[in-house]
This record gives sequence, C-alpha cells and structure tokens, in this order.
Amino acid sequence: MSNRLFQTVIHQMKEVVGRTVGVIDENGIIVACSEVGKIGESKQRVREELAYSQSSLVLDGYTYRTLAAGSKNDCIVFVEGTDRDSDKTAQMLAVSLGSIKSLYDEKYDKGSFIKNIILDNILPNDIYIKSNELHFNNDDSRAVIVVKFQGATELPPYEIIQSIVTDKNRDYVINISEQDIVIVKEVAEGYTSEQLEKDAISILRTASTEYGAKLLIGISSVVEKLKDLARAYKEARIALEVGKVFDIERPVMSYENLGIGRLIYQLPTTLCEIFLQEVFKKGSLESLDRETLMTVQAFFENNLNVSETSRKLFVHRNTLVYRLEKIRKLTGLDLREFDHAVTFKVALMVKKYLVSKPTKF
Repeated sequence: MSNRLFQTVIHQMKEVVGRTVGVIDENGIIVACSEVGKIGESKQRVREELAYSQSSLVLDGYTYRTLAAGSKNDCIVFVEGTDRDSDKTAQMLAVSLGSIKSLYDEKYDKGSFIKNIILDNILPNDIYIKSNELHFNNDDSRAVIVVKFQGATELPPYEIIQSIVTDKNRDYVINISEQDIVIVKEVAEGYTSEQLEKDAISILRTASTEYGAKLLIGISSVVEKLKDLARAYKEARIALEVGKVFDIERPVMSYENLGIGRLIYQLPTTLCEIFLQEVFKKGSLESLDRETLMTVQAFFENNLNVSETSRKLFVHRNTLVYRLEKIRKLTGLDLREFDHAVTFKVALMVKKYLVSKPTKF
C-alpha cells in the first residue's frame, strides 16, 4: 500500500520537478517512478554502495538518497541528474516521502494492533502497553461493524469499504477474510445504536449504488475500552447471524436490538427441541399451513388486534377468528391471550433457529 502512496506523490511531482524521479524499496527494486516502465527494475548495486555513504550517492547519471539518514533498510529516492539541483530535489523527496511513509507505517501498525485485539490474539496487559506505544487513547468509545459481502464484486471488498469510510484518521477498516470486512468506528459520547444503524445503512446504500455490491451488516454495542473490542466483534458477528435467522429481510442488524432472538441463539439445541415438544404436544407446528402462519405473523405485527389484522389482510373479521380458533384446536394456544401469543411467538423463533443451525462465534 505504501508503494501506491509513493507512486501517487511521484506522479503529482513529475511536472513540477521536470526530471525522472522514483523510489527503490528495501530489496533494491524500483517500486515507484515517474517513468512507469522502470518500475520493477533491480538497483541492488545502489543499495550496496549507498550503505557506505553518509549523505547521497551519484551513480550512472542519477542522484540517490535514503528516506531516513543512516538506515540501511529504508527506501531510497532517486532523481535524474548529478548537479546541485538534483541533490536538493533528492533531499526534498527524501523528507516528504519519509514523512508519508512514517505516517502510513504508524497507521498500518495501528490497524494490525486493532485486528489482533478483535481476534483475541493479544493479552489484556499487552493491549495497554501497545496502545501507549502507538499513542492510542484507551478510553475512547468505539463500536464494531461487520460487513459481509454476498457474491462477487468487481473491486475487492476491502477496497470498496476503504473508499466508503470517510474518517480514516479515527476509523479502521480491517480485512478479516475475502468476503468479511470489519470497521472499528470511534464514536462520540452518547452515540446511539440508532445512529450506528444509520451509518451502516449509508454504507449499504453506497456499496450498492456505486459498486453494485450486496451486503449484510452486523453492529455491536458501544464499548469504552480497547480491550472490549474483542467482545464487540463477537456481538457484531452474533447480530449478523441472528439477523439472518430471525429477520431475513433486514440487511442491517444491531446487537442491542436483537431482543429475544439473542437469547434463543445462545440456547442448546437439545433444550430448544424439548421446548417445542412441550409447546406443541397437542399438535405439530408442521400441521399449520402457509396461509395460517402468514395470518399469525400479521396478527403479531398488529399487536393482537383482530379488527386491524383482518383489515390489513383484506379478510372478514369472522374469517380471522375462524383461523385463530383453528390454531387453538391444533396447538392448544389461543393467540388472543397474551401469554399464549408470547409462547407461540417464541416457539416460531426457536423453530427457525433449529432449522438454520447457525455457526456460533
């Protein structure tokens, strides 16, 4: 990635300098140059001879300088020419590109540090020590957003999300796998789950309209310590998986809004099976046809209101009552009674969970 940064700066300086300029990496290979055809050429001899120079090296019509004086393993800049102006230009490039590389390396180290935290690959005590070394504020509030790409995209998913995230100084985009990208977002005090969902929806829409990407997004709760990012990452993954089980039509799910689904997700499957057997001991859930289940869903969405449900379904009130009575006879549960309705709702969710058998994180 730093090579791309070097090439961007070199390209911008090409017209100003009026000479061929470029960068040689620690392996002696040209990785950026105003003459693109030179990229990839080996300049190992330059590295060997510059190692014995205190300042600059003039060789074969070019002036060379290291980005960091005295460092044998750092990158080297070169400028066409051997005159005084060439040397000054090389000095200027060494200072400017050295600063850019330093900032990039610090950012990269921070990103790797964050990745190790969320994947639980670093000890709690080491988190505190490393955060001080990298000048991290350990007490800033943060949230984790997991973005799962569905299907192939023209650009790599990491690059898509990297281009969408605007606050690159405070937020970190981390590549977890080919299809899974994590955003660690710094948030202000009092930032709510609703605001995080709006941010996620904005990412979803931008990825869809500008890149044609289809996403599923899980959002954690806000944590106040760096060490808690591992927990936040697990929350976001759970939100993603629970959302796929219980809210198939919602592409953005927040851990704090999972409700009872979060509890069901953590139950042993054997306990769920026993619960279903006890609830439907008078009749199997499979005995209810699709029309009846759609009626139940509408009844729940309209807060157990018979009149409102019949109006939304465009059926006569007596027809709806007949269907509810049919359910009572098959299952022993009268959905017009709140306790029975809650039991039936939970049972439907448990059934969805058992059918999906999601992978736990």
